[in-house]
Amino acid sequence: MPQAHANGILIEYESFGRDSDPALLLVSGWSVQMLAWDEALCRRLAALGLRVIRFDNRDCGLSTHFDGVEYDLLAAGAAQLRGAALPVPPYRLSDMADDAIGLLDALGIERAHIAGASMGGMIAQRIAIAYPARVLSLISIMSNTGEPGIGDPTPEAFAALFTPPPTTRDAYADHIAKVARIIGSKTHFDERAVRARALAGFDRAYYPQGAVRQTAAVMSETSRAEALGQLRVPTLVIHGRQDPLIGCAAGVRTAELIPGASLVILEGAGHDLPEALWPEIVGALSAHIDRATPKRRFVDRIKAWLRRRAVRRP
Repeated sequence: MPQAHANGILIEYESFGRDSDPALLLVSGWSVQMLAWDEALCRRLAALGLRVIRFDNRDCGLSTHFDGVEYDLLAAGAAQLRGAALPVPPYRLSDMADDAIGLLDALGIERAHIAGASMGGMIAQRIAIAYPARVLSLISIMSNTGEPGIGDPTPEAFAALFTPPPTTRDAYADHIAKVARIIGSKTHFDERAVRARALAGFDRAYYPQGAVRQTAAVMSETSRAEALGQLRVPTLVIHGRQDPLIGCAAGVRTAELIPGASLVILEGAGHDLPEALWPEIVGALSAHIDRATPKRRFVDRIKAWLRRRAVRRP
């Protein structure tokens, strides 16, 4: 897969669809590689007439690792409990937003639809806040607004996510499957698919050290509520009704804050995007992107009219 120089680092990415199509940038969540955006889902989205781009965030996958940069999470957690200032993180979510814009620059893309899941949704929101002129639309998936007390995780989900992962291949897959069973969809859980993705990620780039620094970036994030209330970017919010890691209330709050935002609640989803719900997810994105790009709707109508004329022609 190709790499791009962006914001002073190297970013590993992959593109689906035609370069000439409108871009949809997919931003991954905490500690997960771009493989979390399943290739089959990316191809379904590309079939909508989009150039779909997935990439590894910094400190994850095959993008730049910040080796040797230490951060004391225990000290940060203790400071947070005391209401004291946190240690300065190695980088912030705003830096990760700059990475994404740097990738668009490297690819020669002026504007894109920005979709982010979980921590990726937080980054996507930061992109829309800092670079509204670069954003065709925002899609915030199973994410939050940075406000404390809204959509907090259940104790079981929090404990599962932050249990240190094993360092051997099969044990790692077992661990990821256990975590996914706790935080993911209860209705559509597919252990075989979860394990296959975990093994592919382990073989590609097992790097748990980066999760510590990404955690620091999330912990140091402040509320985006005021800035979200001033956004004038077409926005779709998607959230699972069963999400125990970032509760559905956080998605509802996000949609309430952003003027004109649409909200889609996936009744059968937890903190995941199960394949059984891909038709609903792709349908929601397609309708949203059509609403966000009037020119696209006009061109599609012209193409449909020409096809009808060709069929009627003797």
